[in-house]
Formats: sequence, C-alpha cells, structure tokens
Amino acid sequence: MVEIEKLKFNSDGLIPAIVIDDDSGDVLMLAYMSPESLKISIEKKLTCFWSRSRNKLWLKGETSGNFQHIKEIKTDCDRDTLLIYVKPDGAACHLGNYSCFVDDVLEREQAEHEHKKFTLCGLMELIKGRKENKVEGSYTSYLFEKGLDKILKKIGEESSEVIIAAKNDRKETIYEISDLIYHMLVLMAEMNIEIKDVIKELGSRHVIDKKVKQEKMA
Repeated sequence: MVEIEKLKFNSDGLIPAIVIDDDSGDVLMLAYMSPESLKISIEKKLTCFWSRSRNKLWLKGETSGNFQHIKEIKTDCDRDTLLIYVKPDGAACHLGNYSCFVDDVLEREQAEHEHKKFTLCGLMELIKGRKENKVEGSYTSYLFEKGLDKILKKIGEESSEVIIAAKNDRKETIYEISDLIYHMLVLMAEMNIEIKDVIKELGSRHVIDKKVKQEKMA
C-alpha cells in the first residue's frame, strides 16, 4: 500500500487523476488532486478534486448529484499519476456526457470502430431494454414473452451446438459460443442477475483458490 506522502505531486502540489468506470472500464474524466482532496476521497470513498479554475476543493457530485463512488485507487510506477475506479451515479462531464472523452482527434476505421464500441455491458443493457419495453419483431422480446422455460430450452440447444461445433471447427465454435453467451445474458436479465454479480462470484472463487494454494505451501 502506497502512502499519500510517497506520491509525487507536481510543482503546484497536484497529481493527475484518471477516473475509470469500474464496470465498463471506460475512461470518464481527468482531474487533479491535492494531498488534502485525495485524503478526503479516501475517507469518503467519493472523488474529491482540486479545482484549478476556482482554486478550491471540489467534491464531484456535490451540486449535480453525479457522485463517483470509489472502488479502488492505483498509482503508476513513477507514482505521479492516479487511476481511480468508480461507480458513477451519473454523467462525468459537465456538458452532461457519460464521459468527457467524446471528441475524435484521430478516428478509427469504421469497421474497427463498430467492433470497439461493442461491450457485454452494452449488450446486457440492450437486452434489459427489450425486456422492459417489448419491440415487435424482436427475437429478444419474443424470448421474454415466452418466458423462462423457452429461454432455458434455448440455452440447452445452444449448449449442445457448442459441443458439436467444438468437435469440428474453431470458427464454428466461436459462432456457437456467441449464441450461447447471448442466451445466457437473456436468462440473466430474466432473473435480474447483473454481469457484476457473476464477476463478483468468479472473483470470490479466485480469492478462495489463492488462499488454498497459500495454505498448501505453508
């Protein structure tokens, strides 16, 4: 654990802090912290910065309600920059955007851009939207209309197709795994299970496994 006194603040007594969405991994904003604002951030588990324009402490969300709940803070090898992982209550940008980083300086190729935009979290939100607001002609909405038994039947079918594909072709296996993952997300939405719930469960197993290994080595 690195103490605040061990961090390298610049000549103005500040250190840059890059704020990241803990769920999606998206970069939300860049701001600066003083030793005092960092201490407040750690104590409150809420991001508190030093406003260079107003020359005073700034608790993010104090006026907007868009608080950022801190989950983890890391520093780099030089200890002169911070990464702050948060659960945001709302937009990070003062313009109302989810992230401050929205304007392109160098744009990706279109095909690569579309691929980069895709996330499992984004797909999950789309699926949940189809559950709450049914869309005519939507396969996802159709699954929710048919209910749990239909969703479970599809998962059984897709699981079998993954097994068959894995005996034959890698590309086909990727395709069938994608189908299975999609239907698993539908099941999760049906049962109000979030992706973070599964990640938390997997993480707890990793901790237990690591503890068991340490005990065996002792």
